[in-house]
Amino acid sequence: MQKEKGKRQKTTHTGARAIFCLLTFAFFLSPDRGAAEVIDRVLAVVSGSLITLSDVNGASELGLVKIGSSADPVRDVLSQLIDRELELAEVDRYAPPEPSAAEVDREVQTVRSRFPSAEAFEAVLARSGIDLAHLRETMRANLRIRAYLDQRFSVSDERRQQVVEDWIAGLRRRADIIDLYVVGR
Repeated sequence: MQKEKGKRQKTTHTGARAIFCLLTFAFFLSPDRGAAEVIDRVLAVVSGSLITLSDVNGASELGLVKIGSSADPVRDVLSQLIDRELELAEVDRYAPPEPSAAEVDREVQTVRSRFPSAEAFEAVLARSGIDLAHLRETMRANLRIRAYLDQRFSVSDERRQQVVEDWIAGLRRRADIIDLYVVGR
């Protein structure tokens, strides 16, 4: 009985190896093997959170970031999204008050109002891979960041921008950031 069991296992392993070899051979002979489709491109990793090209495009098209007149708008938006991830990490540590559903609704409506029609708004969401729930969560997080900054930096408006920039520079120095963006790739 033991002898028969060992023989069956050997046959099973041999059959599995043959199937594996056949599939491997078929994979390497496949004409589409080199024509893999790129779904998205990771541009940065901030403390374990990925920022993709779709994130950059979505933030730009939805007007969630300020787009300057730079020669490289992707770099500008990516830098803002990196800073936002760092701010969110701090917000999560200190937990400012949660925004109300009405506040989140207002923010979503502000984004929606930037578009000439509901169809145009929906097209941008679809193109960027963002759904309404994700947009709501983004708006909620933005409101939490704003509340945290208001709570932490109660200085005059003239000084506030510089103080916040210095704080973010400190966060960048301490953070684990892998910036993969290279122009032209």
